Amino acid sequence: MTSPAYNNHFSLANIPFGVASSPKHATQCVTRLENTVVFLGVLQQQNIFKNVPGLPIDVFKQATLNNFAALDKSIQRGVRAILQVVLTKELPLGSTENISAVSLHLPVAVGGFTDFSCSLHHVRNAGRAILNDETPPRGFFNFPIGYNGRASTIVVSGTPIVRPKGHTIDRSATTEQKPILFGPSKAMDYELEIGVIVGKPVPPEKGVNAKDADEHIFGLVILNDWSARDIQGCEMVPLGPLNSKAFGTSISPWVVTLDALQSFKSSGPTHDTQLASHLEDVAVAESSYDIALEVELVTNGQPTTLSRSNFRDLHWSGRQMVAHLASSGADLRTGDILGTGTVSGSEKGGYGCLLEMNSGGKELVPFANGLKRVFLEDGDIVQMTAVAGKDGSGVGFGECVGQLLPAL
Repeated sequence: MTSPAYNNHFSLANIPFGVASSPKHATQCVTRLENTVVFLGVLQQQNIFKNVPGLPIDVFKQATLNNFAALDKSIQRGVRAILQVVLTKELPLGSTENISAVSLHLPVAVGGFTDFSCSLHHVRNAGRAILNDETPPRGFFNFPIGYNGRASTIVVSGTPIVRPKGHTIDRSATTEQKPILFGPSKAMDYELEIGVIVGKPVPPEKGVNAKDADEHIFGLVILNDWSARDIQGCEMVPLGPLNSKAFGTSISPWVVTLDALQSFKSSGPTHDTQLASHLEDVAVAESSYDIALEVELVTNGQPTTLSRSNFRDLHWSGRQMVAHLASSGADLRTGDILGTGTVSGSEKGGYGCLLEMNSGGKELVPFANGLKRVFLEDGDIVQMTAVAGKDGSGVGFGECVGQLLPAL
C-alpha cells in the first residue's frame, strides 16, 4: 500500500498519470487528486471521455500507460481538460479510493533505458572528486553524452534494492598490479535524476529536432540511478558502466505531463558551442523547468536532508536528449526512459550523489544522530522528492523511495 504523504503535490493543476490496483479494482490507469486515486478505466466505462475524439476504447483498462502515452498530444490534452472539470464534481460510485488503499505499479512498460550526463555541475564535481580535474569530457558541450542501461531492472518506487555483486579492484593490495576481486559492492550510491518518458514514438531513420521533441515526451518522473561505485571504477575503462548500474533503477509512480509544467517554464543554460542543427533548442528563456529536487537519507529511522538542487540548472534539456538519441537513426519507442544524469548544484548542499559529497570515497558524510558514512549501508532508505516551482504550487512528483538490502 502507498503512503498518503505529498497530497499537496497533486492538485487540479497537476493531473498526473499512473497505474494502480486494489482488492476492489483490477490493475488499470489512474490519476490522483490530493489523496484520492481515480480509476480511469471506470470513468471511461461511464462514458466520461466520450467527447474526446480519437481516444481508443478501453485504453485506460490497460496495465500500463503505453497505449495512452503514444497518442497525439491533442487527445491527451482533451482527457486532461475533462478531468480538471469532472474532478470538481461527484464522481461515479466505485471510481475512487484513498491512496493508502491502493498499490502503485510501474507506470509504463519500459523497452529501453538511456542514461545521460546533462549536468555540468555534476561532471565538474565528480571530476574534481575522482581525478582532481574538473575538466568536462571532450564532447560534453557538443552533445548530451550517455550510455544505454538495462531497462528490465527499472522498478517502481518502494521496491527494495539488493546490494549487487561484481568485480572490483583491490586497491588495498600492495602489489603494483592490483588484483580484481568478485563480491558484494562496498561503495553503494544513489543518483538524483529526472526521467523523461517517451510518448509518441519516433520511427527508425526519421530523427527529430529538439525544437519539436516535446511532441514525443509524455512526461517526467523522479529517477534514482543506483550505482555501485567500486564496480563502476573497475569496468568504466574502456567501455563504460555495465553491471555497476544494471541491478536497479527506481522511478516515481506518477508521470507529470509537460502540460502540467507549462506554468513553470524557466530559462536554461546558454550554449556557446555551435550545435548540430537537430540539437538547436527552443528559446533559452523557456528551455527548462523550475523543478526543485531534494534527497533525504533515512538511517535507523532518522532522516537527513543531503541535497537540494534544481532541474533548470541542467546543461541539456529533455528535448535535446530525445533529438540526440534519434539522430543516429535509432527509433524511440513509447515507454522508453531517458535519464538526465545526476542533477547537481555547484556547491555543497546541492550535490546529487554521495560520490560528490565524499570526494570520491575519501571523506565521511555526516548523517543524523552523529552518524558518518562514506557510502550507503544495508538498511538505508533513500527518499527523493520533486516539486515544480515552490512547495504549495500543487504540481509535484510525490516521492521516489528505495531501501538498500544486503547482498544475496
